[in-house]
Amino acid sequence: MEYGTQKKERIFSVELKSKRDLKEISLGDGAAETVLVEGSLGELVQATFKEGVILEVIGKNGTLRIDLIEDEITKSAEQKITEAVAP
Repeated sequence: MEYGTQKKERIFSVELKSKRDLKEISLGDGAAETVLVEGSLGELVQATFKEGVILEVIGKNGTLRIDLIEDEITKSAEQKITEAVAP
């Protein structure tokens, strides 16, 4: 997987310490069906950017990682402010 490139596809992973922390997995039987993965990371321990290109959210019960550049979060927040101010 290439990190840090300008691409539309985003990769993520969720790693839970126990099956008990997994609340629901829902898989449809068709390609267009919604997929839901829901669980509990537990109490927040740390949220940081690794190598500037991976948002890592660590909880007591597990870790969520997503291929996301820090600047993209800033741009998204700025766009919402601009949209709210525009008539």
